[in-house]
Amino acid sequence: MTSTVPASMTRTAEGSALQAVLLDMDGTLVDSEGFWWDAEVEVFKSLGHILDESWREVVVGGPMTRSAGFLIEATGAAITLAELTVLLNDTFEDRVGRDVPLMPGARRLLTELAAHGVPTALVSASHRRIIDRVLLSLGSENFALTIAGDEVPRTKPHPDPYLLAARGLGADPARCAVIEDTATGVAAAEAAGCRVVAVPSVAPIAPAHGCTVVGSLEEVDLVFLRDLMVRTDRSVVSGD
Repeated sequence: MTSTVPASMTRTAEGSALQAVLLDMDGTLVDSEGFWWDAEVEVFKSLGHILDESWREVVVGGPMTRSAGFLIEATGAAITLAELTVLLNDTFEDRVGRDVPLMPGARRLLTELAAHGVPTALVSASHRRIIDRVLLSLGSENFALTIAGDEVPRTKPHPDPYLLAARGLGADPARCAVIEDTATGVAAAEAAGCRVVAVPSVAPIAPAHGCTVVGSLEEVDLVFLRDLMVRTDRSVVSGD
C-alpha cells in the first residue's frame, strides 16, 4: 500500500457529503481486462490447454488466486498456483508494455477530481507490480493512495480493500463513492458500506439499492458523484 495523504485531504470536498472517491483499475480506468484474458489464454496454451471463452466471465474482476485457481481446476493443468501467478503477471506485463489504453472518460474524471481536491484512491485486486506499471499510464499523481491485491489479507470480493482505502483517506465508507466494473468489485464495495457506481466491462451488472449502473465513465463527473450521495441518503430516509 502506498499513501501520500496530507491531513488536509481528509476534509469533505467543498462541503459536499462526498468525502472520497475509490476507483478500481482493470476494466474501470484502463482497458486491460482483454489483456488479462489474452495472457491467460497464452499461458494455458503453452501448458497444452485451450481456455473456454465462457470462463472469461468467471475469472473477470476476481483476485488472481481465485481466477488462477479456477483455471487450474477447470483445465487440470500441471502447475501450482504460485507458478501460474508468476507466469500470468509476466505475460500481462509483456503485453501492456508502458502504455495501457484508458477507458473513455477516465482521464477527464481523474483530472476533475484532482482539480477539486477530492481525495482519491486506486483500489485493485491486481498485484503491486502490475499497479505500478499501469500507473505509468494513469499517473500516480492522480491518487493519494493505492492499494494492491497482494497487500491485503483478503481482497475483493471481501470489503477489506475498500475499508482500508477509506481509513487511509480519513473518510467514512458511507461517504465514499466507489467506481467498479465487475460484480466481484461491486460486492466488495457494498460490503464495505460504500456507495457504488458500476460501469460493466465484460459481464452485465444489475442495478440495486446502493449501486447505480452507467454505460461509461463519460456519464460520471463530480456533480454526478455528489448527487449520488444525496439520492442514496433520500432513499434511506424514505425507506425505499
